[in-house]
Amino acid sequence: MKEVQLTRQGREWATSFGRNYTDRNTLDPAGLDALWSNNYGVTRTALNARFLKELPTEARILEVGCNIGNQLLLMHGMGYGNLSGIDVQPYAVQIAKTRVPGASVAEGSVLDIPFSDGDFDLVFTSGLLIHIAPTDLPTALAEIHRVSGRWILGSEYYAPSSTEINYRGHNDLLWKDDFAQRYLQQFPDLRLLREERLPYLNSSNTDAMFLLARTT
Repeated sequence: MKEVQLTRQGREWATSFGRNYTDRNTLDPAGLDALWSNNYGVTRTALNARFLKELPTEARILEVGCNIGNQLLLMHGMGYGNLSGIDVQPYAVQIAKTRVPGASVAEGSVLDIPFSDGDFDLVFTSGLLIHIAPTDLPTALAEIHRVSGRWILGSEYYAPSSTEINYRGHNDLLWKDDFAQRYLQQFPDLRLLREERLPYLNSSNTDAMFLLARTT
């Protein structure tokens, strides 16, 4: 596999800063559902069931920015068995390889996804696009669109327009946006199948979960 080329944000996540994120966010499916329930009043499993009810369990699924595989492990528990993931952080990738039964996990960047056009039925992100600089976002969306044969699922911080947020004392690492609309504006062959805004129960923040599908 070719060498992963990193942006400034990617280089930051590949350091101890990213490793610390990984260490404090290691969750099994029950812990992940408890976190989502505490944040939004609904579990990630319940949201997956609502959004992915038409997705067959044999579907080819890729998570871009999988970290140690929390989301992949949850999907495995829901019966999905054809799972892959990529992440820029070598430390997280090595852990993910040991956590998710049968999953294929490798180092890779959303800006240059190491798969062929349409290799997957579903490509998804969860808290990844928020860490892509606005100047790089069109490339990231294009790569996700390229390798998805049918569906794109996202779960990201929401704002009506691109809004930079200081993240743990760092600038230039996190942006809220209306990512579903960014996809729709960039790709005329996508349509929005479902979207839910998820207000945090303990803060003024809001997330959005959305499912897009190709029309051709």
